Amino acid sequence: MTFSIVARSDDSTQLGVAVASKFLAVGAVVPAARAEVGAVATQALANLRYRPDGLDRLATGHTAAQTVAELTAADDAREDRQVGVVDAAGGSASFTGSACFPWAGGATGPGYAIQGNILTGPEVVEQVRTAWLKARPGLPFAHRLLEALAAGDRAGGDSRGRQSAALLVVTPGGGYGGGSDVLVDLRVDEHPDPVTELARLLDLHDLLFARADPATCLPLEGELADEVRGLLTGLGHPGLDLSVTLADYAGKENLEELMVPGRIDPRVLEFLRRRGGEADHGEAPTR
Repeated sequence: MTFSIVARSDDSTQLGVAVASKFLAVGAVVPAARAEVGAVATQALANLRYRPDGLDRLATGHTAAQTVAELTAADDAREDRQVGVVDAAGGSASFTGSACFPWAGGATGPGYAIQGNILTGPEVVEQVRTAWLKARPGLPFAHRLLEALAAGDRAGGDSRGRQSAALLVVTPGGGYGGGSDVLVDLRVDEHPDPVTELARLLDLHDLLFARADPATCLPLEGELADEVRGLLTGLGHPGLDLSVTLADYAGKENLEELMVPGRIDPRVLEFLRRRGGEADHGEAPTR
């Protein structure tokens, strides 16, 4: 019912799962990940115990291969199951039971495990792997996972059609305000084109939750400061202290993770310019 990729980033700091299916809310069933431990995808006749039990085994030092072997050996319904696991060291393993509906199978390599069932054919898994291995240098891990998933979707994906997709990425302190390890947790539960919709949500997530890199931020000085002050005023946020006014506006628009005192992130600047243009044309700003 599903195809997925479980993976670790090349720098070993992030772990995650991307998955799509002709199944309602696949993100509530298939993916699980724990920072600095590993990631798991359970599918076909999914055994939800594989998620916590698999992560617990990985946390005690078991490899991905050992974890898959132990999970399936203890499961009388294993021939109806499919599972992929990647450990924190980049080890990977995938299992497809003999009773899974065709086409079903998987592929593994350093830092990734790909698996799918009820697919249009083996080309789905092959295209996911090709996209993963040939990803553009410097592509953020979450986007790399999603591009690999999209390649499988374009190759045919689930033979029954499309319904849902999900993306889960963890890294130490990666959550909002550093308060959790969940960097990305996005789900499209019911949609005619869920992978495309997931990509839109990831772009929005990058804007609202990605942290600013001070090295790429622009000094709020001279003409740029005048422009930003004018944009804020036009949007109904005048103020004498530009940094304070910008920070207040950012808080209201959920852009606070992109704030750097005395500077402006290019994404915030682009957001302001777009909103300013909408206001100039009398359009109602959308969030």
